[in-house]
Amino acid sequence: MSKKLVIVESPAKARTINRYLGTEYEVLASYGHVRDLLPKEGAVDTEDSFAMHYEIIEKNAKSVDTITRAMKKADMLYLATDPDREGEAISWHLCELLKERNVLDGKNVYRVVFHEITQHAIDEAIQHPRQISMDLVNAQQARRALDYLVGFNLSPLLWKKIRRGLSAGRVQSPALRLIVEREEEIEKFKAREYWSIDADIKYQDVAFIAKLVRYQNEKLTQFTITTEDQAQSIKDLLWDAAKSGDSAERPTGKLIAHKIRVASVDRKQRKRNPVAPFTTSTLQQEAARTFGFTAQRTMRIAQQLYEGIEITDGSVGLVTYMRTDSVNLAHEALQELRAFIAGQYGFDKLPSHARKYKTKAKNAQEAHEAIRPTSVRRTPDQLKSQLTSDQLKLYALIWRRTVACQMIHATIDTMSIDLACGEGNIFRATGSTVVDPGFMMVYQEGGQDVKAQAEESMLPQLNVGDELELVAIRPEQHFTESPPRYTEATLVKSLEEYGIGRPSTYASIISTLQQREYVKLEKRRFRPTDIGRIVNRFLTEHFRDYVDYNFTARLEDELDAVSRGEKQWVPLLKEFWTTFKQLLDAKEETISRRDVTQELLDEACPKCGRKLAICLGRRGRFIGCTGFPDCDYTRNVEENKDKKTKPEIVEGRTCPNCNSSLIIREGRYGRFIGCSTYPECRYIEPLEKPEDTGVACPECNKGTMLKRRSKRGKTFYSCSTYPKCKFAVWNEPINAPCPVCNWPMLTIKTTKRRGAERVCPQKTCNFAEPYGHTKIRSGSR
Repeated sequence: MSKKLVIVESPAKARTINRYLGTEYEVLASYGHVRDLLPKEGAVDTEDSFAMHYEIIEKNAKSVDTITRAMKKADMLYLATDPDREGEAISWHLCELLKERNVLDGKNVYRVVFHEITQHAIDEAIQHPRQISMDLVNAQQARRALDYLVGFNLSPLLWKKIRRGLSAGRVQSPALRLIVEREEEIEKFKAREYWSIDADIKYQDVAFIAKLVRYQNEKLTQFTITTEDQAQSIKDLLWDAAKSGDSAERPTGKLIAHKIRVASVDRKQRKRNPVAPFTTSTLQQEAARTFGFTAQRTMRIAQQLYEGIEITDGSVGLVTYMRTDSVNLAHEALQELRAFIAGQYGFDKLPSHARKYKTKAKNAQEAHEAIRPTSVRRTPDQLKSQLTSDQLKLYALIWRRTVACQMIHATIDTMSIDLACGEGNIFRATGSTVVDPGFMMVYQEGGQDVKAQAEESMLPQLNVGDELELVAIRPEQHFTESPPRYTEATLVKSLEEYGIGRPSTYASIISTLQQREYVKLEKRRFRPTDIGRIVNRFLTEHFRDYVDYNFTARLEDELDAVSRGEKQWVPLLKEFWTTFKQLLDAKEETISRRDVTQELLDEACPKCGRKLAICLGRRGRFIGCTGFPDCDYTRNVEENKDKKTKPEIVEGRTCPNCNSSLIIREGRYGRFIGCSTYPECRYIEPLEKPEDTGVACPECNKGTMLKRRSKRGKTFYSCSTYPKCKFAVWNEPINAPCPVCNWPMLTIKTTKRRGAERVCPQKTCNFAEPYGHTKIRSGSR
């Protein structure tokens, strides 16, 4: 019997697929990409039709050797890498390496594609193989070449003009621009005061709130009432107008001192339709909102669910491919879903026809399916004991959303009641009642509780002319709020809306910005660092076209055209490189370091009278005199802001030393909490408390390893009993002993070349092995 070799990316995927294939098949893993560009200048030869020079990725050399040995004994090769450009490129690179080693002579090579790891999908793929798509390969090569040309040519310019060690990327730079521009909006924002007038109303022991919408026959807008005196005056007039002249009685016999009359009741019924099944972007957003997962964490768990989990039936792929911007569902999946919904929830919860959805994403590719369970009959409850906590959370989220998207709409009764308080004054109360929850009985975005939501907004049944008790009128002070900083969820949503990147790159874009310390995460929101601001200002002033949102989206469109065979990749690269190189050469000659790192202020130096500027130093931005070194005047940038804005007070806490207010300050090492009476009181504490990893300290066996930040902002892990125990490591600790030296703790070390590895922190031990099954893709940015 002939031997057939099947190649996938990860060992987990290999184990799962091996279950579905016969003994004549051998399934091996490539461990992601097997080749990448040489990490030096000239890897993309712009003088020779953009020829690309590759080398084997060191950490995967052993897996390539294993595949080579297996191919010598095999008669047929099936390349079953992921169904996207990256997967196609992995197959092509591996095929090229095997050709170079002369192990494919006279043997058939097939490309097989599936979007879920199930018996049916694997059988279909093996029965209908195809050849490697060079259009998809060339699209991936073009993307990789563009990233290389930008990174290897723009980064050295940043080193010369700003600081060594900086880098710029084709896709991460527009993402950085989004974050910096939002921060600038927040800094320019000036809060405006406004007031609203609320009424507390009671009817037959049902209390509810109404808002003043008309006053003296004039419709109220947001800024109609802008002062406390104005609000108090209106309250007094309304209170007098509501006085009961005829001492009206309640049904209970109690006199109503102040009453308000029902002027109109508007009842409507509306339908709320379910949302589409998950794409990569919407899954990352919802997991961030519901569980606080980062984009990387979400994708890592989704990949585990896709590649296969050991359950009662063996290793099974539980969800379809997780890198997709499609909202389509396969015909077989729709049939199974409709049968399940009818049996589980009843035929009345099933629409007459299967629901079809259309993606709203810019540059979307509809070739894949949405993310869904491979079988809806594997309910979260059935898998509860066989999945980790994170796996169960994400699987249940995908399962519920998929089921809900094929259920009937929710039917909601809405009621709007206008209440007259004297002549020309109207309060309005609105409420809703869920008549039939429909899909909402299974799923709602953001983890909302349907029952609680319905009860919160219920109003009593009222008729025109009914008189109700006015319990109180409350003026409420408000201030307009600045636009919020981006969370991971809102940043991913914006990246998708602008067409920046692709589903497979959202997580890597975010992690790259953090690793390069261009942004930092504070209270789960992104804030640009000083160096991030400088880099963004340099790029937007001198390379504006290349960080322009529309330019990035257009380039993605052109890469899509290459993948469809509608455009050639070399002319695309030539067009990009010609103008980019001309601009690069011009800027290298004309820009001075001072122009980039200094931002002139409209303020004179108090010491010598020359202009002040915001400068970039080793520890971040500061205000200094342009007459340096003749004049050495400097001050903190935050002192400049404090003149315009009030310090941010820490609510609910006081200084433990002097009982004064605590405020958030900013120093040379970042933001911290300090006493408001400084310098009289010098109490300070970190803004973020160290995070406990739960891993026992291997040196003292008394404390646990805490996640801390160094003075320079770098993350490290040290013992909670410090300074008694001074054990510390740079890499994230995990609670597992070293299999070589038995040291009770390992760490996760991630490098660009070797990916994520479990390593022993002991200097005398060389133990290292790949960590997890997540692919490190050469196209990541």
